[in-house]
Amino acid sequence: MTSHTRSPRLRPLLLAAALALALALAAATGCGTASAPGSEPAAERSSSAGPAPDRAELEARAAATQLVTDHVWVTEAAGYALARQSVGVLGDDGFGSSYTAPDGGLLQLSVERRPHAVADCTGAAVPADGEKPLVTCERDGEHWYRATESDHAYAREQDGLVITVSGAREKVDRATLRSAARAAHRADGHELDRVLPPAGGGSGQQPVERGDLPPVGDGAPDNEVGASG
Repeated sequence: MTSHTRSPRLRPLLLAAALALALALAAATGCGTASAPGSEPAAERSSSAGPAPDRAELEARAAATQLVTDHVWVTEAAGYALARQSVGVLGDDGFGSSYTAPDGGLLQLSVERRPHAVADCTGAAVPADGEKPLVTCERDGEHWYRATESDHAYAREQDGLVITVSGAREKVDRATLRSAARAAHRADGHELDRVLPPAGGGSGQQPVERGDLPPVGDGAPDNEVGASG
């Protein structure tokens, strides 16, 4: 029987081909494990960001929008993104913002300073005029959860502030609301830079003077020609 052996001259070619195939397979496998750009968690993106703007600049940008930087809070929830045009003053020196989802979900974040901050909803058993009666009021970890037939919210106290995350029950489920409430925190320098309107930019928060409102009376618009100024 004739023995079929490969010529020594062919062995380097076969080894090179095998090595090329192995490298190709390794490359294909590696591509499957690579993270897509921008898919890393928000916390990792923040930690890898460059230096935050000067604190004085951030304070000036906040003051231009009548905001207090210590009252600016942020949160996060899967599928939700901050609607920057919603950022603004709440009450005298509070803060409010909204987070939206492609499916129509809406989360509202509010931060309010009160003389006697109380997040406990047990005192709201008897609603004031215009308020909807509560169907649920219960403690949930560090938060109080309250709900009416249509809306619900998580609230907690910190440093004299009441931080509330709320939404419509038909649009935002309780698990998502709880997650956003637990993730809420005071904005750091990088987050302030993302939330605050840019320096010199129109914030949309200042009242716009209208020329069609009479100086006296109940403020009904004056539709006469030239009244708009």
